[in-house]
Amino acid sequence: MTISKSDVLVSPVQDDRKPVSSERPVIEETVASMNGTNHVNTDDDDSKSGNVVSLCLDEHMKISREARMAASIRSILEDIGEDPNRDGLLKTPERYAKALLFFTKGYEESAYDIGKDAIFNINHNEIVLVRDIEVFSKVHIAYIPNGRVLGLSKLARIAEIYARRLQVQERLTKQISQAIEELLQPQGVAVVMESAHMCMVMRGVQKSSAMTTTSCRTGVFKTDKEAEEELHFLLKLNQD
Repeated sequence: MTISKSDVLVSPVQDDRKPVSSERPVIEETVASMNGTNHVNTDDDDSKSGNVVSLCLDEHMKISREARMAASIRSILEDIGEDPNRDGLLKTPERYAKALLFFTKGYEESAYDIGKDAIFNINHNEIVLVRDIEVFSKVHIAYIPNGRVLGLSKLARIAEIYARRLQVQERLTKQISQAIEELLQPQGVAVVMESAHMCMVMRGVQKSSAMTTTSCRTGVFKTDKEAEEELHFLLKLNQD
């Protein structure tokens, strides 16, 4: 799949959720009920139910977000002249809300959490290249270790974290590079991204074959000609 997210950055909508503190008593009452008790947890037993309360709060907040988004989508359907209550659209607002939360779940994850337990000390100082990572485009990630390497699957996970956010390609490329730089402090990092943008394919100039390529290089990939040439050679292997 080689389709990129739109490069139009949508301004985030101000969060109008109630403070978590105002929802906590309701959640605690629910937890108490689930535990077969008829009282709200006090400070003395907070430590026992803290994890359960936290999980319930997370789920409650997620449901609240989905409900607000679904209501907004219902209004959009009405504004374009559709009937959200007709067959075929009854569950569309809820499905769309869940899909949008999934497509932007990168806001709920961090590169550090993904990579912290998958870094290994190893004596390897040649290029590590993972090609053709599909994240609504194609991403190629290369780095030269400086005593530590990262589990290969984590490179794809890091790319996905930043791809599942409102993005422009240039920033996405740089964020992937910075995350690997911070995790490993390698000799150099190179990230190359190739994308087809729907804003150019489906509308506007409607150029279906247009591809956009961006790159971000650090360390030896900027200062060492030999490392740069080797990277170019490796990237061309599957193209020849």
